[in-house]
Amino acid sequence: MSKRQDDPGKLITAYCEPWSVRAGEAIVLRASSHAPGPADLALVRISCGDPTKAGPGFAEEVVASDLPASVELTDQPLLPGSYGTVDLSSLTATSLLEFALDVLLTMPGDRQTVASVEDNESGWQATLVAVDGVLSLHVGDTQLELRSQPLASHRWYHVRCTFDLAAGSLQTSIGTKPSASPGRDLFESGRCVAKANIDLDSVHLSTLVLGGWIENGRPTGDFDGRIGQPSMQIDDQRLKWDLHQDMGGRSIVEAGPNQRHGELHQLPARGVTGSTWDGDHQRWTDAPEQWNAVHFHKDDLYDAGWHETTNITLPDDLPSGIYAFRLQAGDQSDRVPFFVRPAVQAPTKDVALLMSSATYIAYANHRMLFDGADFIGTRTRLRPEHDYVRSHPELGRSMYEKHPDGSGVMFSSRLRPLLNLRPGADGWNFTPDTDINAFLEQTEVGHDVIADEDVHAEGLAALAPYRVIVTGSHPEYWSTAMLDALVEWQRGGGRLMYLGGNGFYWRVAFSDDWPGAMELRRAEDGVRNWQTEDGENYHAFSGEYGGMWRRNGRPPNEVAGVGFAAQGFGRATHFDVNADSFSSRAAWIWDGVEPEDGKIGTSGLGGGAAGQEIDRYDTRLGSPGHAVVLASATKFGPDMVRTKEEFEGSVDVTLPDPYVRGDIVFYETPGGGAVFSASSISWFGALARNDYDNDIAQITGNVLRRFVDPEPFPLEEL
Repeated sequence: MSKRQDDPGKLITAYCEPWSVRAGEAIVLRASSHAPGPADLALVRISCGDPTKAGPGFAEEVVASDLPASVELTDQPLLPGSYGTVDLSSLTATSLLEFALDVLLTMPGDRQTVASVEDNESGWQATLVAVDGVLSLHVGDTQLELRSQPLASHRWYHVRCTFDLAAGSLQTSIGTKPSASPGRDLFESGRCVAKANIDLDSVHLSTLVLGGWIENGRPTGDFDGRIGQPSMQIDDQRLKWDLHQDMGGRSIVEAGPNQRHGELHQLPARGVTGSTWDGDHQRWTDAPEQWNAVHFHKDDLYDAGWHETTNITLPDDLPSGIYAFRLQAGDQSDRVPFFVRPAVQAPTKDVALLMSSATYIAYANHRMLFDGADFIGTRTRLRPEHDYVRSHPELGRSMYEKHPDGSGVMFSSRLRPLLNLRPGADGWNFTPDTDINAFLEQTEVGHDVIADEDVHAEGLAALAPYRVIVTGSHPEYWSTAMLDALVEWQRGGGRLMYLGGNGFYWRVAFSDDWPGAMELRRAEDGVRNWQTEDGENYHAFSGEYGGMWRRNGRPPNEVAGVGFAAQGFGRATHFDVNADSFSSRAAWIWDGVEPEDGKIGTSGLGGGAAGQEIDRYDTRLGSPGHAVVLASATKFGPDMVRTKEEFEGSVDVTLPDPYVRGDIVFYETPGGGAVFSASSISWFGALARNDYDNDIAQITGNVLRRFVDPEPFPLEEL
């Protein structure tokens, strides 16, 4: 999609809180426009958000509500940049003021503020600034260079700034400890001291800012790098902050009796190694004092902090489903999706579509379509939503990118506009999941909608009302609580329809102190755009080891019968049926299906039912031995390559690669339950062909209707 020269592009953006809400509960909309003015507002129910010709067609309906018909939009800025603040009000230095910290620069070529101390009465501010790697202290008109040569990138230094108010002098020092590299230490040894005269009788302290400074009365994050072991001496009072405490929370914990605790803002990275880390421990919970550091980034954005545009308490009888706030002003529009569950105590359907909200958070504002990735090339023709992300880096990044300093994005939040979470904006995740929603609606079996975060927060209670759980196209990111709940639900007779690929792959963590945010450590192998740094494979939020569930002893094969096998984004292909399955105990899945030349799913969005990312049946990885393999896909182009974790060395793969295979499986579970796995992200694209009169829709419908039937699956054949 090309943009006309006179086209201003997308102007309206918004987000809502929460994403998943019960009927009868309240939800808030926060919106902004680069062209301030009135906008029409409506509540809409989305049946299908896919506008492509190969899909069922975009479908929404306006729902009567108490929303105002029009709202006034203002231009609300996004102010990224993480930092920490400590309230020092009521503290006054009359003889001695000293602050010290460890600092590690990750982008020494930029101008950035490491830390600052403010006097709120006089407006005095002492600011530690790095310019092209040269560190200096700015105090009013005085600028004291700590040393003339730039600091080395990614190396720890200890900095101390001492104001002797009685003597009218200022002294700074900076030094670094020997590293493991004698050659690197050749020009990085010793301690530099600088001195200057000052004229200060006293300092009435206001705020200590880590990773930023006070601008126009507001703290501003302006630092890429790490800070560790901050401390202050104010006359005879000693303050020392332990950055390794409250690792999953917001607090900057003051270790002494003064209880001058601070707060972190915009979610900087925790669980990162500090200046004392010696490599003897890999898990921060074993020696937390060695992780006494915070990694700040100028592009961190946890909470946009926009003021409320409007809110609504949803009707108690509002049906469960996918909804959105629809904003329109002239030819400008935005739809902000959210998910509605049945009201408390209201009856539920037998089927629930599990919206992959954890995956949506991971992909939030991803830049792969214009920045490229290992597995996808860049595009020049972008939808307005992705063009907006490209033009507005202040939106914050997805977990598929690195920060400008090269560190991976380990934290992502939904408390900001997420432009790829828009109907039709993206061919991954949310829009394909609305295709599955549309398929379920046309079956008229009836279903509710729930989200990943509901399962994380409520555990089994979120799944228990449902006999059947249908996944989206790409349920890739799962927390421990989510996976535990799914396993318990399956043991109790739950029936899982896994209609996607590359599911149950990465372990993630959440924290009650940072609601709406998610943490990911891309540890130890896996298909990934970055990897965690040394000593940082454990989540700050939970202390759990990160990475793939397969490396955590819980491969997806154990819950879905299949696991991620290969990816490729060329043309999708078909599945070849397993002739033996027609006489198996799963033969009912083929009712009404007549494979042509032994093939199913020969056409659909992208070419066929097997593509993008596919999963393989493999008993070595925990696939149940009694599963029936109904069909397999192997006829892929050379772009479909085996997943990285399947290689144990440099391998010359002979094509066709036997590990590159997608398998459709069925098997029974305890308590009369069962699992059906489609094992392909592209499955959704084949559902709606010929107005749902096709083999993939027939197979999926057969499974759905049988899974809804409470009749237990016969086990005598096993």
